[in-house]
Amino acid sequence: MNSKISSLKEKMRQALTSTMKVISEDFKLKNEDSKKTSSNNSGIAAIDALSSPQDFIRLRAEFDSKALEKKFSNPDIFKNNLPKNSSCRSLYTIAEKTRYELLGCQMLKGIEKNLNENYFQKINLKKDQKINSREDIQVTEAFELYMLKNFQKIQLNSISEKKLSYWEKDFDKSVKKHFDFLKNNLENQNIYSSKFSEILQEMDIFDTEEIEENKEENSEDGKENPSNEDDKSEQEDKKEQSAKDDTESSIDSDYDIDEFNLDDQLSEIDQNEQNSEQIVQKSSKELNLDYKIFTNEFDEIIKAENLESTEESFKLRKNLDQQLIGFHDIITKLANKLQRQLLAKQNRSWNFDLEEGLLDSSKLTRIIMDPYNSLSFKKEKDLDFKDTIVTLLIDNSGSMRGRPITIAAICADILSRTLERCSVKVEILGFTTKNWKGGQSREKWNKNNKPKNPGRLNDLRHIIYKSGDTHWRQAKNNLGLMLKEGLLKENIDGEAIAWAYNRLKKRREERKILMVISDGAPVDDSTLSVNSGDFLEKHLKKIVKFIEEKSEIEILAIGIGHDVSRYYNKAIKITDVNELGDVMVSQLSSLFETKKKYH
Repeated sequence: MNSKISSLKEKMRQALTSTMKVISEDFKLKNEDSKKTSSNNSGIAAIDALSSPQDFIRLRAEFDSKALEKKFSNPDIFKNNLPKNSSCRSLYTIAEKTRYELLGCQMLKGIEKNLNENYFQKINLKKDQKINSREDIQVTEAFELYMLKNFQKIQLNSISEKKLSYWEKDFDKSVKKHFDFLKNNLENQNIYSSKFSEILQEMDIFDTEEIEENKEENSEDGKENPSNEDDKSEQEDKKEQSAKDDTESSIDSDYDIDEFNLDDQLSEIDQNEQNSEQIVQKSSKELNLDYKIFTNEFDEIIKAENLESTEESFKLRKNLDQQLIGFHDIITKLANKLQRQLLAKQNRSWNFDLEEGLLDSSKLTRIIMDPYNSLSFKKEKDLDFKDTIVTLLIDNSGSMRGRPITIAAICADILSRTLERCSVKVEILGFTTKNWKGGQSREKWNKNNKPKNPGRLNDLRHIIYKSGDTHWRQAKNNLGLMLKEGLLKENIDGEAIAWAYNRLKKRREERKILMVISDGAPVDDSTLSVNSGDFLEKHLKKIVKFIEEKSEIEILAIGIGHDVSRYYNKAIKITDVNELGDVMVSQLSSLFETKKKYH
């Protein structure tokens, strides 16, 4: 047993070291370096000391954070902009950590997931303590909570909100007016850090602290007392360890030890390094594990117009129209190319000299010359593209917030109008969840004594922005609802694609195309915290494979910032969200050029 655990920990050390190399782009890093990193004063938890799920979650996040520091933080710039007031320096360090972690979250969705899970755990494992005044809260702890709330958008619990409340007004007074400037300069460390240094040194809260610090220095004849500092640090470490010991027995229900399988988590980290032979060697039981749903009684399929009032829908549509101005010319030109391509076929699509249909006026001269000639009729040919429906299935997850969802809505809007002009039906659908962290489904699971491996554990929300038989003019206000604040949450792709597939399957059109627009892997924290790490991915692959191999529906995907080709045979990755319109139009154009050969 001990040898197995040692082997697992060694595998994890290798996997985490490989991850650090890739993220930090420091390919000289060795396994021995990760051992040193795991036990130095940087706060990285020791791999050898892993004993609980909390340790594992913290370990992954801290390795990611250390790698991001290597990649994005220049130590010389950091030192050059250090505040002169020593009291500010710990806050300055927190601000810099926030900067490079935010850049990492923008770079990779997996990093964002690891960091968010760690902060969520860190916040929720804090025990309720007696807090009567701001003296009971360290300024560094309050400032870290402030940065998590306002920059990293981490939801605080009631205890953390209370702690922050004693300091929040002071922080807001100095920092809030600079939010936009700081966020816009995350990639420029010098501008960001020098500005933060200036902000911190001007904070009123440090004036009295500096005076008291100077008094202490004078009373000691200007000499520092390192032993006192060490004692203080040692006491804080003991307090932290004590708090950790107290809370391990009452860990948050999202991370029950009984449901946390270390082997599964290790295989998730090591997944990219496994070859096909290793995958085949997995047990048949694991490979054939059926997708389960704990309950679907709280799921929702809703028309977009029922999500918000008519007045609010109109405001959101107006907002979308304003956003559309900047992209209208580019995307419209591309859409017009597609329209010309389709209408060019229509110009050559008539059958003549028929006994019924539309009267062919070009043959009327024959009747005038010889009344005994019969009338000639013509009929438009049934073209492949005219008997077609296109479904746009758009990921409405939180990571699509901002430009990605805005441009997805704009592209869906313009393509819908374009294809309708050419008699091609268009359906626009969205998928997300009703809640973060499981909602009513998880509450029911908790009440039922938390059965193991419950399957999908969140409340689905599938949205119909525009049905295939609804004209664009009737549904145009609905598309603005993609910009609705608070709508975008988790993404469970497999079930969403199955839902879109079943809607398409019922259609009478001969040709059916499903285009999925997503920004990465399926993620639902509630589900993945109590099932295997690849639970949602396996289901997505299974659904897509079925559609590709055993149905007449053509499916393709566009990944925004992420390669989704591991899920779809026909997949395109775009690195800049502005490319979305171009790629959507070009992919549809190529599909209309060739018709799928069914098996």
